Amino acid sequence: GLTVGLYREDNKLIPIISRPPPEERRDVDNINDVQIWSDVAQHAIPLRQVVSGFDARWDDGIIKRRDRVRTIEVRADAFMGELASDLLARVKPEIDAIELPPGYKLEWGGEYEDSARAQSYIAAGIPVPVIMMVLILVLLFNNLRQPLVILLTVPLAIIGVSVGLLLANEPFGFMAMLGFLSLSGMLIKNAIVLIDQINQELSEGQTPLNAVIESGVSRMRPVAMAAATTVLGMIPLFKDPFYIGMAVTIIGGLSFATLLTLLIVPVLYATVYRIPSRSDKNPSAAAGVHHD
Repeated sequence: GLTVGLYREDNKLIPIISRPPPEERRDVDNINDVQIWSDVAQHAIPLRQVVSGFDARWDDGIIKRRDRVRTIEVRADAFMGELASDLLARVKPEIDAIELPPGYKLEWGGEYEDSARAQSYIAAGIPVPVIMMVLILVLLFNNLRQPLVILLTVPLAIIGVSVGLLLANEPFGFMAMLGFLSLSGMLIKNAIVLIDQINQELSEGQTPLNAVIESGVSRMRPVAMAAATTVLGMIPLFKDPFYIGMAVTIIGGLSFATLLTLLIVPVLYATVYRIPSRSDKNPSAAAGVHHD
């Protein structure tokens, strides 16, 4: 329509727009009957008298740009119960196989882009905390072998995490990655408790083999109960589609890795310090475990 005036309502100016009635705007052919002013005839005449015709074609009502580049967006949503990652894996090879004209390129956005960006940010920030964690462990135990035993427990969680995500049919996305980072701290804490108990048993005069066995038995209940309370606390998150990936990661990884920690940490400790399978009667052997 054409703005022909303004209407004042209180302090607001409302434009007055003149346009044909709706029935005349539904068909493009009605443009031929639009009246225009003729300076020659000095009266309004139909538009068809001065034009040869009209060419109607489809065009984008909105021109979208991304980084100042004209962009055409195509959106799709997964069906109920289908993961966005599964939908992407199904359609991405077919769309990537489309040959684009020169000057065109294809980019994937949406959840795929957000997840990739978040994971890249996390990956870029991981090295510094890991280095600080290793330094803290070295300063805490004043050697290298015991921090090595502790850090070797973290990969054990991958088994439980993989099984949990497969059973829950969940992808290893952004929230699952956050859950795995949290899980790593929990496992390291459990291993520290167990290694510290072994050091206390050795300081009390226990032989290395007895210290490892007694520590594993005495710390089994506290470690298992701490893991159980964490697992129970994660169960309510199963109802939230956004946090279910993190909940499954923590529950699956912590349940499986806690059991392996109680078994593998003593074995790794005995292997690293070359503790024989039978108790050594020599008390000096027990004291020698403390030093690298």
